[in-house]
Formats: sequence, structure tokens, C-alpha cells
Amino acid sequence: MILENGVVRTMDPALPVARALAIAGDRIAGGVGTHETALPTPDVIDLGGRCVVPGFTDSHVHFPTWSLGQRDLSLDGVRTLAEALDRVRREAGRGDWIRGQGWRSADWEAQPTKEALDAVTGAVPAALWAKDLHSLWLNSAALALAGGDLEVDGGVVERDERGEPTGVLREEAAWRFREWFPSVHEDEWLEVTRAGVKLASSRGVTAVHDKDGWIGAPGIFQRLHEREGLTLRVWQSLPWRKLPELEALGLRSGFGDDYLRLGYLKVFMDGTLGSQTAWMLDGSGVEITSGEELAEIVRRAARAGWPVAVHAIGDRANREVLDIYEAALRQVPVADHRFRVEHAQIIHRQDIPRFAQLGVIPSMQGSHQSSDAAMAMNRVGWTRVQGAYAWRQLLNTGVVIPNGSDFPVERVNPLISFHASLTRQDANGWPAGGWFPDERMSRQEALLSMTLWPAYAAFQEDVLGTLTPGKYADFVVLDQDIMTCAPERILDTRVVMTVLGGRVVYPVGQ
Repeated sequence: MILENGVVRTMDPALPVARALAIAGDRIAGGVGTHETALPTPDVIDLGGRCVVPGFTDSHVHFPTWSLGQRDLSLDGVRTLAEALDRVRREAGRGDWIRGQGWRSADWEAQPTKEALDAVTGAVPAALWAKDLHSLWLNSAALALAGGDLEVDGGVVERDERGEPTGVLREEAAWRFREWFPSVHEDEWLEVTRAGVKLASSRGVTAVHDKDGWIGAPGIFQRLHEREGLTLRVWQSLPWRKLPELEALGLRSGFGDDYLRLGYLKVFMDGTLGSQTAWMLDGSGVEITSGEELAEIVRRAARAGWPVAVHAIGDRANREVLDIYEAALRQVPVADHRFRVEHAQIIHRQDIPRFAQLGVIPSMQGSHQSSDAAMAMNRVGWTRVQGAYAWRQLLNTGVVIPNGSDFPVERVNPLISFHASLTRQDANGWPAGGWFPDERMSRQEALLSMTLWPAYAAFQEDVLGTLTPGKYADFVVLDQDIMTCAPERILDTRVVMTVLGGRVVYPVGQ
């Protein structure tokens, strides 16, 4: 295949911009930037001036969860309790369960309760995930299924003045309630995930770093891979509780093939801003995993050859994780560990340089900044918000920042995070001039954050992330050049074609 007459953004410093791209099999061929190639009678595609960029990697996703959630009731964007209840009312009566996701009560005048849900659901169990997936809103029928067995370490059961559960569970308590959800058959997992992969391809996503290892995502992806071949590259997390089994089997990070690899262990240190469970230096929030336990996990993982990715949002959580990483790496030195902090949303300024000093990767999501800015200001105050989504401060220390969406928390569209990283604004251009605009990324950095930098985080920078001869031919054709178009037009950009390993995966059948 040869693509010509376009603007090819290779992200390779040796040839940053080319007019043509040559593909041989599943790799970028020699002759990038020219018509010269050793390919026999290649297919030639006239780009008509369109833009080509390396395939987008979303560095933080919950892929099967998101895929299954496409069938659930959406509460995304509801601005009041009454509006949420109205959507639930319209869903009631359509099945034996009501499941949904997307509410965020930070700006509601009235808060969610089981009684409010009961009024519109009756005896049908209802379970509604918050936008951040760290809180669960249940009605009385759903609560009854647990039989009062709700308390768990690292979890919060909200209670009213009488000590009765309000119907809102947070963190480990919410996640534990999944035990009472209707079971999902293997064929259903495969069906919804297959559809999810196709949708991701239509958005230009060619690789993901998935966090759903704890619900069996490796098996889901593997069965899809065996049956029809994956059209997505997956760097798969596993829950840290699997570490003893991995040690016993002698499995190390990197096991798999070029489409599906076991990558890293996932641990939760705290909650989220939206659920008011982010662990802060003022003492608020929830410590999900104790410091002692996390230290032992990190030491064992380092010995066993597994990178660790720890969810940390509050400034106390980030400091604790950095302290633990520092101590563990003194005890078990690993030269190229590529340990990560997932989200790194609120960091005390004293801790910002420590990421680079320790070689720790802050894995952050541009779309979180654009959707959470107003809430972050209200939740953490003016002083602490100076360290919120501190991309420029971090980049100036020399770290790389893999970007992503955390979908289903945010939408599957890499251009949303690209736009937010560049402008510090949402899709409506709010706030004017950008939210703490000094923290913006350049366009080059924003594109690196979803191409080469995620590849580095997954030890795959030699085969992914740039359009360099010898690397995999994973790329996206866009209808305009996102590196030069007006910032307000970025979100109007359309994906024309997505290619994975030299094969067109979107549009399907082309």
C-alpha cells in the first residue's frame, strides 16, 4: 500500500512530516516520504491532502465494562435529580433489572437516595453507576439482595441520620455489590466487546491499556482473538491479587503476542473527586489500599517482573504512592520499571518533581480536566487546584504523560483529550482562554501523549507510536490536519480510515 498526496505526521524526529507513506505487509516500509518503494504493484491511495497520524492509543480504559454498558441506561449529562429519575422512569418495566451509568450529583440540589429511586422503579432492582464508576446508587429492591451485607474495608456505605443505608455505596462497597448483579454469559461478553472494538476503530483507536483484568478481560480478548483476530492492540492489566498465581506460574509482564499482552498490575490507593473519596492531605477521602499492603505488592511485583499502576487522585494518595515506590525501589532496584500512577489529578507542588526523579509515569486523561474543572475547584480549593492536571509542570521535569479517556467515564474519542490537552477547555470553549492555561501541552506533546508516550509506557516504543520504517503500520487518516487547524475546529475532525498492521479496520470491508 502507498498513501500519497497527503500530510503524514510521522512523529519521528528524523522526518516529522512526509507527503507519502509506504506499507509492506504489517509494517511501515522504506520510502516514507517519497514514491520510491520496493513493493510490487502496490495499492495506491490518494489522500487528497488529508492528514495521517500514528494510531491513537488510549492509555486508560475499561473496555469490556464500557462495551457492556452500551446496553445500559445512560445518565450522562443529567443536571438534576429529577432529570435522572425521569430517565429511570422511562426505563422501568423493560426488564427484570434496571442498570445505568453516568450520573454525577456534585451540582444537584437534592442528592440520590433509595427512596427517590423506589418511587419510579417499584420492586424492580435498580443499580446506577456514577460517572466515575466509584459510586453506586441502589433502590430498596437492589439493597435487599445484599441482605445487609454491605460493609467492606476500603468501602463506604452512606447512611442517614437513623443509621439506615441511603442507597449510595462508594469504592469497595460499590464494587462488591457486583456479586448481586445478573451474571453475563460468555457469548454476551464476546458480542458486546466485538461491537466495542469496531466502535473504537471508527474513532481512530488502534491500541488500549485496559484495566478490566479483574472481570476476565484477558479471556474475553483472547477468545475474540482466537475466533476472528483482534483488530485492536491490548496492553492488559491484572488485579494485584493475582500476583501469587503469576509468581507460581512464572509469568512475567509482556507475555502474549503483538495484539494481546499481559502488561501490569493494577492497584487502587484512593477514590475520586466526584465521589468525594479522593484521599487528600487535609485528611478527607478514602484510603482503599493500606500503605503497608501496597509496599509489599510493589516489592513482590518488582521481584516478579511486573510493572505496577496505582490509581491515585488526591494529593495525599499521590504522595503516599511516590513514597512507597521510592522505598520499594531502594529495596528491590529495577533499572527500567516504568511504574505508573493512574490519573495523578491533584499533586502537591513539592511532589511534582518526584515523578521524574523516580522514573514514575503519570498516566493522565485530558478529558478529565475538561469535564471536571469546575468540580475540582469546588472540591479542593484554590491552593490545591494549582497542582491539578499539572501537565506543563510535570512535562518540564522530563516525564512523559500517556493520555487517555478512562472510558466509559469519558467518551471514546481521542480528539477530546487532544483538544483538552491543547486548550484546557471543554467542547463549548469554556472557560475562555483555558483553565489554568499555563498548564497546556503543545500540539506536538498532545499528539505524542496518545501515540509514542503510551507505547513507551507499555515497553513498545520500538514497534509502535511513530510512523517509522520497521514499526507496525498502525495509523489513522483524518479529514483535516489537527496540527494546524484552528483549535475550535479540532473536535469537528472526522476519522476517514483506521489501519492496524497494514489492514484497514475502518471503514469495515474496505
